[in-house]
Amino acid sequence: MSQRSFGSPLIGRDDELGRLASVLERARHGSGQAVLVAGDAGVGKTRLLDEVAARASAGGATVVVGHCVDLGDVGLPYLPFTEILGVLAADGRYAQVLAAHPVVDRLLGAAPDSSRGADARLRLFEGVAGLFADLATAAPLLLILEDLHWADQSSRDLLRFLLSRGVLPRRLAVLASYRADDLHRRHPLRPLLAELVRLPGVERLEVRRLADAEVVRLVRALEERPLAEATVRDIVERAEGNAFYTEELVAAADADGMPTGLADLLLIRVEQLSETAQQVLRTAAVAGRRVGHDLLRDAAGLPEEELESALREAVGRQLLVAGDSETYAFRHALAREAVYGDLLPGQRSRLHGRYARLLAARGGGARTAAERAYHYRESHDLPEALTASVEAADHARRMGAPAEELRHLETALDLWPAVPCEARPDGEGLDPVALTLRASAAAVHSGDAHRAVSLTRAALAGTGQDADPELAARVRYTLAGNLMTVDNLAAAFAYSSEALAMIPAEPPSRTWVWAAATHVMAARQIGDDATALRVARQALEVAERIGATAARADLLISLARLEGGGRRTREGRERLREARELARSAGDTPVEMRALFSLAIGCFESGELRECLPWLTEGLDRARRSGLLSSPHALEMRYLRLLVLYTLGQWDECVRVARADPAPGFAEGPVLYIALARGEPAVVARARALLGEPFDWMGTFVGGIALTDAAALRGDPEEAVARARDAVAALTDESGRAPHVTVRLAALALAAVADGAATERHGDAGADRRRAAAAELLELARTAAAGQGPEGQAWLARAEAEWSRAGSGPDPAAWEKAVAAFGYGDVYEAARVRLRYAEALASVGRNAEAEGQARAVRETAVALGAVPLRERADALLRRSAQASVPPLTAREQEVLRLLALGRSNRQIGEELYITGKTASVHVSNILAKLGAASRTEAVAIAYRERLITPEPTARG
Repeated sequence: MSQRSFGSPLIGRDDELGRLASVLERARHGSGQAVLVAGDAGVGKTRLLDEVAARASAGGATVVVGHCVDLGDVGLPYLPFTEILGVLAADGRYAQVLAAHPVVDRLLGAAPDSSRGADARLRLFEGVAGLFADLATAAPLLLILEDLHWADQSSRDLLRFLLSRGVLPRRLAVLASYRADDLHRRHPLRPLLAELVRLPGVERLEVRRLADAEVVRLVRALEERPLAEATVRDIVERAEGNAFYTEELVAAADADGMPTGLADLLLIRVEQLSETAQQVLRTAAVAGRRVGHDLLRDAAGLPEEELESALREAVGRQLLVAGDSETYAFRHALAREAVYGDLLPGQRSRLHGRYARLLAARGGGARTAAERAYHYRESHDLPEALTASVEAADHARRMGAPAEELRHLETALDLWPAVPCEARPDGEGLDPVALTLRASAAAVHSGDAHRAVSLTRAALAGTGQDADPELAARVRYTLAGNLMTVDNLAAAFAYSSEALAMIPAEPPSRTWVWAAATHVMAARQIGDDATALRVARQALEVAERIGATAARADLLISLARLEGGGRRTREGRERLREARELARSAGDTPVEMRALFSLAIGCFESGELRECLPWLTEGLDRARRSGLLSSPHALEMRYLRLLVLYTLGQWDECVRVARADPAPGFAEGPVLYIALARGEPAVVARARALLGEPFDWMGTFVGGIALTDAAALRGDPEEAVARARDAVAALTDESGRAPHVTVRLAALALAAVADGAATERHGDAGADRRRAAAAELLELARTAAAGQGPEGQAWLARAEAEWSRAGSGPDPAAWEKAVAAFGYGDVYEAARVRLRYAEALASVGRNAEAEGQARAVRETAVALGAVPLRERADALLRRSAQASVPPLTAREQEVLRLLALGRSNRQIGEELYITGKTASVHVSNILAKLGAASRTEAVAIAYRERLITPEPTARG
């Protein structure tokens, strides 16, 4: 199905064919596979995929091909999948399978869905996935997606959904090609590729340029008559390993003088056609890379016989290829681009207008709205372009394609001022402010919070003094909600206050209730809980009275955190369950997801880690099915799911889940924590990348933790303290309220300070600064931990124990308390404080107990793969094993004292009048007796075990 016939031979692709053949073979035997096929334009991706498709089809596989098309900034939702389903629907063999998945009729325009976008998107994604799975059950299925660099965002989202389900359906292979040379730094395909290549069962294949010898073979195969060696050498040099360029250069070999530019080269073959065939090619180029026979005939204005003759000529010259369902496509996109670029502006405009009118006359309705909008705009018929753009946005919303809806709405807003009032579409919601608000909502749903803020500000600027108060209020509370997603809390509170003041509470209205619900969240965010509680209670009563179910659910979520013991309590979570059911009954997926996130984080905050996971599973499943995986609460749930797995010590599972469901930015934070604990490289660079612009609260949160801990682990107390201070300052809100993570950051920085205190000398100015920093950090920890649950109290216990260690030395009782506090379920942190406890026990001579604790730490470290922690436990065990070794000799005591002063072996020998070699032997004996792995560790142990005492610093 959907195969093409190429006259050119396939040369130099044995390796690529071998890899793709093995992928097909694995899929045939039940292991679903996907390959992202990358290469420059013209390098031979399509030819390679065509060969693979032919072999797969000959082997009994079902082969379906979908193409992404470059139509400027037009968004045609799910275009390659629509093409695939159209081909399947036209083949009676698949009627029964298609009938089992009626939701896919939406892509074919046969079954409009009146449900909300999130639910519609859920059914669509699941329906397409189920269809492909059933097809693959009947026979091996090869799904080919070409030119992914032109894919609309909805198609990218659907591809992500298909490949991110953990395991591809059995006997399904997916090959998706894209132009590597088209992917500029901000290309929207880039982040998707970065996610996909990390998934199990997904690999990348780069189609390389041909070697010179392979180009020579291709030239000889393309041209039966012998070419002069000079001509062949010229072709090889100019083709630069590009198969398509090679073919065009061979075809142009008879031309008088070789063309200098690629466009001229591509047009040579076009100019060798008859005038009628050239006219057909120019008309087809305006339609895009692919066009139906009937539409091309009407656009070209030719009789059937003349059209067929011209098409036969173009196909014979391998400029066009015939496809299924009486369609024709340019054999290569570069050829289409060259023909289109050669048109005069007037020709382009007239042909675009002709296509737009033909599409409108055919009654395609909303399904052709995006194409009509494109053609009308290119033909400069702005009134029709505006109307079609709004219609295309409506269609994209019904299709669950928020990114395309946003694109069409922004196009409509650009066109609006250029269209006379009498020519603009009319109807409810068809004015610039309403369209801008709708565009901001689409931006939120597609995960672009900063764009949503910009659009809502534009809506505010367009709201005049005489605007309807309800509309003016709606603009302001929408802006407030969007500002909260980008952590601009003071401005959010100001706008929500304005919104609430613009309309009276009586008579009751839904606008007032939603303004109040937004104001409650904004007030809570800036720490004004009294205002939040008062407004929430008032608004909840009004919402119940007027039946505003979704707003009532939203208010219950806020109240669950504001009243009583908050969401950590059973009562709070019962209220959240009620909110979830209300939101679900109202069909408001974002509010339902907020309730599910609140239920999950409430369990986490109360130390009930395993109870947290079912809520996260439900919430993320809802987000995935609704196409809202990039929404704020979904990202926080993805982070929290990984955090729970990390905390429970299920590190390999945490990494596996992150690879199967890759998330941007902060959401992968727990994987960063694991990499740091395992001693993996580049962790600091990855953490710093989270601190860039624009400011991201959660990114700063995760980056601050990782960078502070990294500094502590490498023994840099000044850096650890600086990182902790920076993170706390950046995360503190406008009211001066420090974040809950402050207690963790303070404890990590205190650990570094305590490590430094073990080797500091009395009176050292640096030591004095560190002790002052320790006091500051302890106060921060105590303040931040007030009112927190088990996690916050555990970190406070560690901070208190580190404070004691920094001041008077290890305190076994303080560390025993910290070990007990982390017993709520944090496996790694419990092991870290247990090691500190073991060191404290050893410092007071309780060596047997210390050894038992250290062995437990080692067992946990091995299970986690936490190599640095295991090495520290091993060092403590070595020291314990050396406890029966005779004490240091007098000479070794002298050598140890000089080691503590930073002397080298040579300097030690000079001061003690011994050779450097003898000094080296003494140093080795000291390390062995102390169970230390390095000179620095030996000195630290000596100070801790009171084998030496700090020397006073001379004062001038």
